[in-house]
Amino acid sequence: MAGRIRDEDVVLVRERADLADVVVESGVQLRSAGGGRLKGLCPFHDEKTPSFNVNPTVGYFMCFGCGESGDVITFLRKHEQLSFVEAIEKLAGRFGIDLQYEQGGSAPGRQTSHRTRLVEAHRLAVRFYTEQLGAAGAEGARAFLAERGFDQAAAAAYSLGYAPEGWDVLVKHLRGQGFSDEHLISSGLASQGSRGAIDRFRNRLVWPIRDITGDPIGFGARKLSADPRDDSPKYLNTPETPIYKKSHVLYGVDLAKKEIAKRRQAVVVEGYTDVMACHLAGVPTAVATCGTAFGGDHISVLRRLLMDQDEFRGEVVFLFDGDAAGQKAALKAFDDDQRFVAQTFIAVSPGGMDPCELRLARGDAAVRDLVASRVPLVEFAIRSMLAKYDLDTAEGRVQALAATAPLVAKVKDRALRPEYARRLAGWLGMDLEAVVARVAEQSGEARAPQQRRAPARPASRDQVVLELEREAVKLAVQAPVLVAPRYDDLDEDVFTDPALRAVHQLVLVAGGVSGQVGGEQWVSLLREVAPDDAARQVVAQLAVEPPRTDGEPDARYATAVLNRLQEFAATRQVAELKSRLQRVNPVEEPEGYRRLFGELVALEQTVRALRERGIGEL
Repeated sequence: MAGRIRDEDVVLVRERADLADVVVESGVQLRSAGGGRLKGLCPFHDEKTPSFNVNPTVGYFMCFGCGESGDVITFLRKHEQLSFVEAIEKLAGRFGIDLQYEQGGSAPGRQTSHRTRLVEAHRLAVRFYTEQLGAAGAEGARAFLAERGFDQAAAAAYSLGYAPEGWDVLVKHLRGQGFSDEHLISSGLASQGSRGAIDRFRNRLVWPIRDITGDPIGFGARKLSADPRDDSPKYLNTPETPIYKKSHVLYGVDLAKKEIAKRRQAVVVEGYTDVMACHLAGVPTAVATCGTAFGGDHISVLRRLLMDQDEFRGEVVFLFDGDAAGQKAALKAFDDDQRFVAQTFIAVSPGGMDPCELRLARGDAAVRDLVASRVPLVEFAIRSMLAKYDLDTAEGRVQALAATAPLVAKVKDRALRPEYARRLAGWLGMDLEAVVARVAEQSGEARAPQQRRAPARPASRDQVVLELEREAVKLAVQAPVLVAPRYDDLDEDVFTDPALRAVHQLVLVAGGVSGQVGGEQWVSLLREVAPDDAARQVVAQLAVEPPRTDGEPDARYATAVLNRLQEFAATRQVAELKSRLQRVNPVEEPEGYRRLFGELVALEQTVRALRERGIGEL
């Protein structure tokens, strides 16, 4: 039975353990919330707007969304499902505190918690395996790495190792370090044999798998034997253990987390060597799943690292092989994409090469170029589906529309569906009205047959502009936090409708959306500063009118609305500049002509950028 940790040591851990550091190491990105407080996305429930608050001064956290609260010990216990003793021991190790137990003396191995022992067993296993990589018998492992462009320095950087061919080489080594067979089997390092514990990994190249804080919790192992009688799997991973849950783990996240937070980008690849190749090629944000499909728990990890919330700053790039399996994985990612707030893209390697093969064949720049060539995931999903049909025939086009309209209908932001419907019509070579109607039918927006008075017609450009203007002002009235601070910088000329322009001016008179949380007080303030009943009536209408999106609007939707609104305004300016340019004689007024032409080029670039951003914001 382990001794009781002294109370004074528990107090010391609380005093020395930096809560903010522990929270950040867990994958939660924090930003200043003013007054010395920090804020981020809560790790204990799914949210899009940060409500998780940390006060480093007093070492206390609280989430105003789900109510979780406590000190650094409570945080670690809840986040990693640890016992009180396990949390204390992990914090003590992290911050260099020697614990004393009531039974006397510093903590001997037999007194440490079960989790601590399992992690320590993995640390010793990492050291053992890395030493074996340079020994006789590991020639196949070294050749495997060399053939894939990884030298000794790369192997050392990722702590790669070799699991010897014997049945119980590691088991004997760890027994000599005081570990019981029970610990070794529980850790996943060993399996139960007929005569006791035997090594789980034999004659394999091994990659240590670490949690987000850097603790080794498992291994991925690649078979090296070419013996046809060896029917074991090519890749073998640690099984589910008390410390290893594969649905929560991303390989390389301990190395990539700082760059992910810094660059606001995460690159998801399919294998351990792909992560290494990306990092070495200058894409340090790459991570991979560990023997399982990319799922909801992985999404949660990345969202917290990306600070994926109302500021809308992150992007996730999936790199898949160009083969059938890679295409299938991409379409599966499209389904999961609806759970992301970040922009989501995909890049498919040419010729079916994975990033490791691409780096070996074409160099580091090719890997960086692959990431740079990313396209919005929804566009890729649609075009991948279209490739299955013969678009040169009427039958093929009709079948392709039936297959792809549901994909467009699944796009979360209704403001973006018309743009993808327009693109789909162009890719199919079909009438826009027919495509829009089919998408509306798939999204449940089409009227029932008995309610239809006339065939549906696509909205005119003026109608689209007015809808966007109304939506932007509506968001400023109903949810100012979603459009702050960008909305306050909009020029009044962006709004063509006089009533909406008037409400926009009211928002600015009331102090702008920045710092406003919305609600009754904000609407009342807008009505108070309104000059007449007509303006007050428009404010009231906007306050109760539902948004043009499924469910509650979020930051992604608000950003898309503002981008499209500014795109239309800039397009009007382009038309005006072109008209002015036509009235200027370049021979008689060369300086004026060059100035207007320069303004036109810059403005057209702005339009293109806004359009691309609007398409990527899904």
